[in-house]
Order: sequence, then C-alpha cells, then structure tokens
Amino acid sequence: MDPVAWDLAERVAVRVAGREPFADSYHHDSLVPDFAELTAEAEDLVAEETGLRSLAGPARARVTDRAGWVRANLTAFRRMLLPVTEKLASRLDEEALSAKVTRSVAGVEIGTLLGWMSTRVLGQYDLLIVEEEGDADQDFVYYVGPNVLAIEKRYGFPPREFRLWLAIHEVTHRAQFTGVPWLRPHFLGLVHQTLDSVEPDPRRLLEGIRRAVSEVRAGRNPLDEGGLVALFATDEQLAVIQQIGGMMSLLEGHGDVTMDRAARHRIPSAPRFSRVLKHRRASGSPGAKLVQQLIGLEAKLNQYAQGEAFIAAVEAAGGRALLDTAWEGPDRLPSLAEIRDPRQWIERVGERAA
Repeated sequence: MDPVAWDLAERVAVRVAGREPFADSYHHDSLVPDFAELTAEAEDLVAEETGLRSLAGPARARVTDRAGWVRANLTAFRRMLLPVTEKLASRLDEEALSAKVTRSVAGVEIGTLLGWMSTRVLGQYDLLIVEEEGDADQDFVYYVGPNVLAIEKRYGFPPREFRLWLAIHEVTHRAQFTGVPWLRPHFLGLVHQTLDSVEPDPRRLLEGIRRAVSEVRAGRNPLDEGGLVALFATDEQLAVIQQIGGMMSLLEGHGDVTMDRAARHRIPSAPRFSRVLKHRRASGSPGAKLVQQLIGLEAKLNQYAQGEAFIAAVEAAGGRALLDTAWEGPDRLPSLAEIRDPRQWIERVGERAA
C-alpha cells in the first residue's frame, strides 16, 4: 500500500489553492500568446548575457492555473519521493487502521503545502518535472496565469514588461540545466543519493529533535539549513544537502543577476519589479514564515541574496571569466560554506585554474 494518499493530496491542494479572482479576467486571454512570444525573446537575451544556450532546443511556455501547477508538481513530488515511499510501503500493514490513517494524514499534509505554495508562485522551470526521457509532455517553462495577473494589477505593472522580466528568470534556469550538459544529471544524482539513503526510522525523529535542541542552545535556528528534511538527515545526507544548497544558491543568484542585467536596456520598469518582488519574498505573516521554514522554502529564499552576494564577490575578484569556471564541472561548484565566504571558492578555483 502506498504510504501517501496521493488522490487526497490533490483534492486538498486544489481546495487550499482556491480560485484567484483574476482567473476570469479579460486580460487572461493575453497570457498564452504573450508568454509564447516573450519566452522566445527571453532566451535570446539570456544567451547574449550569459553565453549559455539550451542544447535541448527552444523553450516552450505553458500558462496554467493553480490547480494545473499543483498537479504538475504533485506528479514530480510523487516520483521524487518514490525511494522513500517504497521503503515505507514495505513496513505498512495494509489491514491496519494506523496505516490507513497515516497515509491520509500524509496526503493532507502534502496537499496543504503544495496548495499554499501554488498561491505564491509566478513562474517555474523545475527540472524535477522533467524526469522521464522521451516524454513529450515535459520541459516546459510554467507560468501561473492568475497569480501573474494579480501581481500586475496589485502593483500596476506594465504587463508585457513584467512578463518578459519574469520569463528571463525562468529561462535562465532552463539555460543552466539544459545548456550545461553535466548540471542536470549531477543535481538529480544528489537528490536521488539523499532520498535513496533515507531509512524510515522513528529513532531519526529523536535524533533530529536532539539536534534541534543543540542548535537552539547554540543560538541558531535549526530550520535555517533546509527545513525539516535537513533537521532529520543523517550526517551523510546533511553533507549532500549542503552540496545542493551551495549549487542552488549559485543558480538562484545567477538567475536574479541575469534577470536584472538582461533587462537593463529592454525593460524600463525592471528595477521596480526587482524591488517589489524582493520585498514580497521577504514579507509574510509569522504563520507563513513558519511554513516556509518547515518545508525549506525559507532556505531557498535566502539562496537568492546569498547567491547574488557570491556572484558580486567573484566578479569583483576575477570578472565574468572567473564566474564562468563554475560551469566547467561539478568540482567547480561552490559549497554552501564557499557561498557564504566567497574568498574560499576564489582561492580554491583560482589556484586550480592557474
């Protein structure tokens, strides 16, 4: 028996996502043709700015609603967690009431988190959705149309400028993962390495709680390094999570820097877009902040600022040529410690390049 009631997770997520009023806006019909055109333009701008061009062909835009985003990510989430759920399934008694309750609770929790996230996301290129080779229904740059319209309305953004600006960020991520041949398999390998090593054991919960207490006594937030997943990880898993964190900080920072630079002469409102969206990331109710920390989203949000600071320090030391060495192989990627102290990476990579 699958330890997660995925059908329940979908129903809960769609209910939590709700229906954004702008889904019925007359502006909605402009989203599909605009994003088709602007995603293609964004690819050219990103290639010109970064030198990265996708080896997988032109990007395809897909405008969806919150429910569509939920379903795409739920499929990816289910596939990603398969190594863990298979182990759990082997330990569940199909006839036991506790097993049925457990899978329902898991479904509700996953559905609640994905439903909440669907109210926040504007665009996404997530390579975890691109998993099965040969699947034609993959490799899309997603835009959550009602959320885009709501942001445009709330802040009075010029629609086509904002949509191009948003497309640049998402297409930059696609260029990273499909323009650097080794990056996607390396990232997926790290994710699979972490999940394959998970042993569903209640003792890990106790160890995680002890670790959290130690972190609090040391004056640190135990959720800062990746949410509950990092908190309950073994030392080996934590090391891999740190690798992933360093890589994602570089990629998110690179996405933001590219978005600002590529838009400099094309999108007059880009500086305002950047200010507003950075404030939006940082703001939120205490409850929302806690949810972000628990699922590791707060750590992801920190990656933007840390990644941008890392890039600024690297370019100050050696220009774009030094930064571009990060794309040469997995051993050139910065660790999380190097993201936070760029001098370490500059010294390590600079010496090897010399």
